Amino acid sequence: MSDIVLSTVDDGVRTIVLNRPETLNAMNAELVRAVGDAFEEANADPATRAIIFTGAGRAFCSGDDLKEHRHPESEAEARAAVDAIQRCTRAMVLGDKPIIGAINGWAVGGGFEWAINCDLALWAADAKAFFPEIRWGMVVTGGVSALLPAIVGLTKAREMLFLGDTYTAAELHEIGIAWKVVAPDRLMDEARSVARRIADSPQLAVRSMKRVLNDAAFASIERALALETEATVEGFLDPETTERVGAFARGQGG
Repeated sequence: MSDIVLSTVDDGVRTIVLNRPETLNAMNAELVRAVGDAFEEANADPATRAIIFTGAGRAFCSGDDLKEHRHPESEAEARAAVDAIQRCTRAMVLGDKPIIGAINGWAVGGGFEWAINCDLALWAADAKAFFPEIRWGMVVTGGVSALLPAIVGLTKAREMLFLGDTYTAAELHEIGIAWKVVAPDRLMDEARSVARRIADSPQLAVRSMKRVLNDAAFASIERALALETEATVEGFLDPETTERVGAFARGQGG
């Protein structure tokens, strides 16, 4: 396991930590691969009974690392990049181990997607989140096109995705994305307490409950992942997207 994502197990509770604090845990290709690896390993590990997912430092995940961004030059490159992101969601949402999100600081773009992919997400009271994709000429991934409307309703999902506004943890709790909002210094203790309760429960029932709930509530997630992939590949190859992302990386955008 790469040290860009830390993964440790303590008495049945695995903690997966995004570990690029100097970039606010921004997503580069290595981080995305490591997250996929970490969750696939967790799902395959009989000793892992519950998972905590959090970020080191001042943020959970600040989204794509546009300063390090290498824009795909072909459809094959674009598709490989998107497939790597969707692999993470498949391991999180379709895997059978319950995931407790401990969302600290910023959760932006793909980081917000990962927060939504968690089964129960605790948010620090000072945490904030938004989807910037539309301003770059992109769409969301992570199954969010199915998950978000199921959680907040279609109209609210349109608002969040079309407008890209920033939401506080309290606002996210009000619309059902944040399960609970806790003091920042209590975030990990609360996450461990919840994960411990799940880890101590009968595991066949826990795994079955996650599978049944997600299959029933998000029956269209595989279709959503496929549609998102095609739309994101198309976006990557759009000249306007290339220019907008390049301008930001050069310090000209916002």
